[in-house]
Amino acid sequence: MKRDVDLLYELGAIRLIDRQWRRFHSTNFANLADHHFRVAWIALVIAAREGKKVDTGKIVKMALVHDIAESRAGDVDYLSRQYVERHEDIAIADMLADTSVGKEFLELWEEYEKRECLEAKIVKDADNLDVDMELVEQGAQGNPLGKTWQSNRTIVANTKLYTKTARKLFDEIQTTDPNDWHANSPKNRINGGDWKQPKK
Repeated sequence: MKRDVDLLYELGAIRLIDRQWRRFHSTNFANLADHHFRVAWIALVIAAREGKKVDTGKIVKMALVHDIAESRAGDVDYLSRQYVERHEDIAIADMLADTSVGKEFLELWEEYEKRECLEAKIVKDADNLDVDMELVEQGAQGNPLGKTWQSNRTIVANTKLYTKTARKLFDEIQTTDPNDWHANSPKNRINGGDWKQPKK
């Protein structure tokens, strides 16, 4: 039981781990826990739209485990990876050792890393698309980083996404305003609330 509680505290601490985008003059990026949350939801949307038999329970578990090794190994961006050696396999094995969920989640993480099953491919697509959503959100706040990375992200969309749905989602993400969900809601104050103007 103690190792389970230790793991739960460590997982809670991923709320305090910044993703490495921050060092590229972008201090308002999501933390590692925020990233896991949205990856899980993006993966579920992809799975629903793919129309194939997919194990959504497995998808959620994979999404929850996919980056937790960064609790110990850190989030190492692609530039830094040219100079440091990562040991995420050791980190996640140590994190999960002697816990009641260790065997299952270590196997899921290893399966995710291989990218052979559809669930792993969907979660990796979601992992990539979360970056694109974050860049669009940053752009809405005036951060030009999305423009800087646009050609790189287009390469990712054309060559690194596994599913047809993920490629369609990438295109949709590029053309949508991250504020539409509330600013243009039929239930907001102007469209459906107390500020709604009567029709003339």
